[in-house]
Amino acid sequence: MSSFNLSSQKWKNRVLLVFAPSVDNPIYQQQMQLLQKHNSGFADRDLVLVQVLATNESYANRQLIDESSAAKLRDRFGVDKENFRVILVGKDGGVKRSDATPVQATAIFEEIDAMPMRQQEMQERRRK
Repeated sequence: MSSFNLSSQKWKNRVLLVFAPSVDNPIYQQQMQLLQKHNSGFADRDLVLVQVLATNESYANRQLIDESSAAKLRDRFGVDKENFRVILVGKDGGVKRSDATPVQATAIFEEIDAMPMRQQEMQERRRK
């Protein structure tokens, strides 16, 4: 189990935070199904998935994180333990999107792809 610090991701990765009461929460399950088959889209966009669960273990990119890290994330973004929320954090550390209902992976990818930093990344990759 490790700690997770959002500031360590700044300028390296975008972060998609999924907050939920538990893995049994139907809204959480729906969200995870919507994200399930999009691993390459996450990797291509330097997007780290962080699951912050109130009654179960929390994960950052499939790595178990401690409860202290999960609590700090809930506090920082003002998400109560019983609430569901999806928050996209850009490489600059700013909140780019916040949803209280499940969101399609493609909608998140479109939001990221429209960002100036992402546009620059795509241009640089085309040059290589």
